[in-house]
Amino acid sequence: MSAIIILTLVCALTYTFEIVFGLAGTILMLPLLSFLYDAKTLVIYSVLPQILVAVIGLVRSPKKVDRQFMVGMLSFAGLGAIVGFALFYYLSASVFQVLLASAITAAGLFLVIAPHQAKFNPAGMRVMDTLAGTSQALFGISGPIAMTRLLATWRDKNTVRHYAFAFFLAMNGLRATEYVFHGTYTDEILWMMTVSGPFLAVTLWFSNQLHLHINERSFRQVVSWMILIGGLSLFYRD
Repeated sequence: MSAIIILTLVCALTYTFEIVFGLAGTILMLPLLSFLYDAKTLVIYSVLPQILVAVIGLVRSPKKVDRQFMVGMLSFAGLGAIVGFALFYYLSASVFQVLLASAITAAGLFLVIAPHQAKFNPAGMRVMDTLAGTSQALFGISGPIAMTRLLATWRDKNTVRHYAFAFFLAMNGLRATEYVFHGTYTDEILWMMTVSGPFLAVTLWFSNQLHLHINERSFRQVVSWMILIGGLSLFYRD
């Protein structure tokens, strides 16, 4: 029971980060909880808080998404997800954790060194969409890739955040459905979701309003460093 309590408290904190700025929830959660659960269990579990973040963020936002834009982005992300799912079930737990740590560290390093500096032509954007889909299916994480791509498309923070949530909802809906058909949910994971879900939903509902009051630039700098440190720490977990 103590593990479930720790899980709920940590996720309430880390996914508050995500609902405010559109990334970092799962990246921060993984190193903090890897001493209690293995990486794959946490990645599978993360589909619940990620869906909660996306649904609450979209419901409480007055903005709308361009359907044509989202269809294009999600089409290429879906192709990438096919590769990601295949690798997810093929890789051993140890190899999975090393690749996960490498991906998180690389994302954090990029965000620290060159925040919001990426510029992409149409082909480059489709490559980023595909990589985001692969990363989402394989690691349960696409925020750094998707947000980098979206920041190169729009300047407004709220627009970027809204499109990120729409992308995360679609990709995590696909991930959740694939897990059902593949029989991926274990009794332990279902118990984790059942106990923590209601508390996270309430917390995230109220946390959503924080994005209106927090200094984005300073907070993003902190999150970028936390992503980098979190990725490095995963290399030293048993």
